[in-house]
Amino acid sequence: MTLEEFKEIVKARRPLDTEEIHQFMDQMSNEARKLTFRLNAAYRTPEEVRALLSELFGRPVPETFRVFPPFYTDFGKNIEVGEGVFINACCHFQDHGGVTLGDGCQIGHNVVFATLNHFLEPEKRKMTYPAPIVLGKNVWVGSNVTILQGVTIGDNAVIAAGAVVTKDVSADCVVAGVPAKVIKKIEV
Repeated sequence: MTLEEFKEIVKARRPLDTEEIHQFMDQMSNEARKLTFRLNAAYRTPEEVRALLSELFGRPVPETFRVFPPFYTDFGKNIEVGEGVFINACCHFQDHGGVTLGDGCQIGHNVVFATLNHFLEPEKRKMTYPAPIVLGKNVWVGSNVTILQGVTIGDNAVIAAGAVVTKDVSADCVVAGVPAKVIKKIEV
């Protein structure tokens, strides 16, 4: 299986349920862990961090992209970041389904992006299915937030620390809680 074939399956949101897919995911996970272990093992200059993340993502990252390691991912090849994005320490990207961070996004400590889910039925529970997470421009995600698969967050939104985002978030609002709910509109 190729990366392009895998991304087509993911784009169609088909279950990841064959031996071929699982073997490919394991192989990609091993590659991602090798790179993240190198990234997280010692101090790296911002330039070194960007070089390792470019290798991990499979394409160059913007020079304005900043990450404070440690940084974790179990895939790595389905993350897209815009200009001026900042990711603080200890974030976890389960990016099989795709994670897109728009220009100017600010991601706090310990944020989890979870793009895979399991079926509820016990006989199907070992299967996963993907859906992307998309953040618009200038989204601020507070520390210890979890964003679940299939969620889109609009421009300028703020996700309060500790929230669990299970549904789309409109632009220009603040959400908080478990599950996250709108608590305020931002006047722009």
